[in-house]
This record gives sequence, C-alpha cells and structure tokens, in this order.
Amino acid sequence: MPAGPSRGFPTDPSSVVSAPRGEIGAEPGIIAGMTDVPDIARLRQIGWREPSLPDDSRRLARVVAQHRAGYELDDGVGTFNAQPAGQFLKRGLDPSVRPAVGDFVFLDHASHPVIEAVLPRRTVLSRAAAGERYERQVIATNIDYVMVLMGLDGDFNPTRIERYLALIEGSGARAVVLLSKADMADDIPGAIAAVRDRVAVETAVHAINTKDPSTVSLLAEYLGPGSSAVLVGSSGAGKSTLTNTLLGEERMATKAVRSHDSRGRHTTTHRALLKLPTGGCLIDTPGMRELKLTGEENLDLFADIEALAAQCRFADCGHSNEPGCAIQAALESGELSSQRWRSFLKLHDEREEQAATLEARIKRKAASKPPVKSHKKFRGRDEY
Repeated sequence: MPAGPSRGFPTDPSSVVSAPRGEIGAEPGIIAGMTDVPDIARLRQIGWREPSLPDDSRRLARVVAQHRAGYELDDGVGTFNAQPAGQFLKRGLDPSVRPAVGDFVFLDHASHPVIEAVLPRRTVLSRAAAGERYERQVIATNIDYVMVLMGLDGDFNPTRIERYLALIEGSGARAVVLLSKADMADDIPGAIAAVRDRVAVETAVHAINTKDPSTVSLLAEYLGPGSSAVLVGSSGAGKSTLTNTLLGEERMATKAVRSHDSRGRHTTTHRALLKLPTGGCLIDTPGMRELKLTGEENLDLFADIEALAAQCRFADCGHSNEPGCAIQAALESGELSSQRWRSFLKLHDEREEQAATLEARIKRKAASKPPVKSHKKFRGRDEY
C-alpha cells in the first residue's frame, strides 16, 4: 500500500518519560536505562523529522536492524536489542505490518524492552517477495530518498532501472540514480543519456566513484541532518564500498565481483540503518536478485505511453493492427522506441498479474474468516 505524506502526532514533550540510561549490559536485550526526556535534536540523529514529539510516555526509538533473534534499535544515544510484542507474532499476520528497518516504534520500560507499537510510516518502499506465494516485503520505511546504485560495467542495464523506479514511485520517497565505477567507464555521458531517456526529468542521475571521498560532498544534499536514504542495487554494484566512503571508515565488508558478469556475492546479509557523519541516516541492503512488482504500481514512469494511448481512435485499442493507433504511429515515426514499448508491456503485464494475485489473496482471506454467530433473541415473559 503506497505510503501517504508525513503525518504529525499530537505532542506534549513534557509527557514523554523514560527511565535514566546506564551502560548496556552484556546480556542481549538488557539496557540499564534511558535518558529522562527524549530530545528532538537527539532523535534527529536517527531521522526524526517531526517538529515535536508524540504525546506518549513510552520509549521512542528507531529500528536499525532485524535479526532472527529480534530487533536492534537506536534511540539517538545508543543501540540496544528488543523483542516484538505478541501481536506482531500472530500466525497469518501480514508481514508488512510487523516492525521493519526504518520504523519508529514505542517500547515499554522493562529491562528487556518490548516493541509495543509501530508509529505511522510516512514512506514505505516494498516489493513482492520472491517465490510462488504472494507476500509484500517491506524493504525500508520513513525514507526520503531511494538511491539506486548500478555499475558502469557488466551490471549496467537501464531497463532494470525502470523496474526499480516503478517500485519507488508509490513509496513516497524520491529516486536518485547512482552510476558507480565511473573511474572504469569509457562513455559516461552516453550511459547517463541512456538512463535519462528512461527516467522522469526530476530524477537525479549521478556518475560516481564509490571509493572517491569527493562523493560525500556530491551526495550531501540527500544525506543531511534528519534525512534518511536507502541504498539498493545488485550485488557487486558497490553498495558496501559507497557506505564505507560515506561513513569515513571501513565498517562494511566488501568483496570482488565475478569477472564474467560483474556481479558480486552477498557481502551484506541484512538491512542495516547507519548514522552518517553528514547527519543523515543510510540504510544499506543486500543485493536484490529479484524485483517483483506488488500489483499496486501506477507506472507513472510511462506517462508518455499512457498519453499516446489516449490518442488512439478506439478506446479499446489493442495497439497492434487497429486503424488510428497512436502507439503504432509513434513506433513507426521513432517518437516511441520499441525497447521502451517492450519495457512498458513487460511491467504492465506483470503488474496486472500481481494485482490479480493480490485480489485473489484478499478474497481467500475474507472467505476463510469464520461467520459471525447471530445470537437468538428471547422474548420477554410478558409476551407469553
């Protein structure tokens, strides 16, 4: 479900109370305490963008990682472990409503913190999970930018960028295309032009060297205080290398790519939110082998094709041999490239298939609910 705009919360800073923080204990999940009153400047370090704080006395933190054993959270002072409340563990629960990396959450005040609630998400980047069964997989939440990293080597594939942008357009976040390995490319202007032909005018496109420190200043406008970005792309595109450059230290492991296809191995094994020296937050993600649409994409990326289709003589034009077909006319004149038309058809058909799968899943779920029992109403004694 596409996320809406940022939502504010009823606030009263004086009502937010937390226990005093001490040292993090050696036992996983135990924290000795929290700061007295959460401070907006402190929370800004973990991407809090609201002008005030929620009117709630529970602890406020952000999910920075998810592991099999639980979650890792950050409250702007330090990281600690927490477990989800039972409501998030119910069988058959839609996975997309469980806490995800980037979520702001409320916790109790216990020594072993429990996540009790997820605050409304202002943006959500998701995809359909790989496999036969339809499930929505949340990639990251509460992000301002989605940085799509693609190498200017064997990894370069402008068609794949269209797929990324189709997923991003409904997230509420802005797309930024980063073409890595610019130091190894022969025709950078040609590569940028190939991408520009497929993206919206307002989409930023940068050719970068992920190892060059100057990249930090180039991307600073997207990673300032209070901003959050998620980094996505294939394995071997240079996500971990870029993350290390932005951090100013070698924190993320990196590996060489395969020579025959410029693909890397999964060095990053889980999503992790990191605080950057520029004041922003970056979510690094594992390489994505499969990018399945959710079925709810608008495909605004192909607005030009939709505009052409509206000019066809017949409303039900199949865009093949019908007379007065504006699509066929544009293909013949060169106004519309056959490659872009094929890309649209592929994504359009996949979206329709996923939408049908989603609708069938919703109907099955509704049908599986037990009927509500109607209680027989007994007549009063005076009616006999």
